[in-house]
Amino acid sequence: MLYKFDRSSNKFRESVSGYVFMLPAIVILLVFLVVPILLAIILSFYKVQPLGDVSYSFRGLRNFWRVTQDERVAIALKNTVEYVAIVVPIQTILALALASILNAKIKGKNLFRVIFFLPTVTSSAVLTLIFIWICNSNGLLNNFLALLHLPTYNWLGDPAVALKAIMLMNIWSTAPLFMVIYLAAMQDIPQNLYEAATIDGANGWDKFTCITLPFLKPITFFIIVMGIIGTFQLFDQSYIFSRGSGGPNNSTLTVVLLIYQYAFKTLDMGYAASLALMLALVIIVATLIQRYLFKEERLD
Repeated sequence: MLYKFDRSSNKFRESVSGYVFMLPAIVILLVFLVVPILLAIILSFYKVQPLGDVSYSFRGLRNFWRVTQDERVAIALKNTVEYVAIVVPIQTILALALASILNAKIKGKNLFRVIFFLPTVTSSAVLTLIFIWICNSNGLLNNFLALLHLPTYNWLGDPAVALKAIMLMNIWSTAPLFMVIYLAAMQDIPQNLYEAATIDGANGWDKFTCITLPFLKPITFFIIVMGIIGTFQLFDQSYIFSRGSGGPNNSTLTVVLLIYQYAFKTLDMGYAASLALMLALVIIVATLIQRYLFKEERLD
């Protein structure tokens, strides 16, 4: 009995020690994650007057009803969904292709890894400013076209092109991060499987489709989910490109940029909070759909 008591007390002390070490992280999560989420949920039911004498007027579900009637919400959601639908598949496929190339036995692959990864470690604001410098009417791209006696174009002023420029920039800067994740997963695949496949007469494509892709299925699920979450939250590039307006002609207006405009320009905090909750719901639904599609990601 004494032995059992001592063992249980040791477990209790270990649990207390574990929670003590976790306490700073728990406090940070509570202060910067849980509390803001709860405040956003509460604010979404109110009309807030943040200046002067701060006042709260209960509106019930009227903020959420307004979301369904707001034309700018429909435009922002359309732009964001288009952005997600194009960027996520392309950056995932590109990351997988780059990882497959760098996983092969080629000379200088360590140098290529560094070169490919450089855009990821560069500030997104700096990358956006570089792209603006390249694509504006007097930028590097138009100067190069003029040098070749080709017609120039107002890349950033055309609503049909502006969002595509942001897509291109984000694919270029984000795919290398996912490439590294894919590369690490590829190097964990047992090599004896490839050796056995070679003995059976399998070619490179057979090995890739029958061995590599099945083993990468959990990683692909992770990359797609992270890509969806990141692309739905597009803000800084769109803000810098359009100087906060979402232009030209609302072509770069995203949901997060619209939340910023309502929260900090029109100071409609309650409505901005309801928009934020709507975006969170969309991301959760998209993640659950991906989870269902990848429900057999574990290999037996």
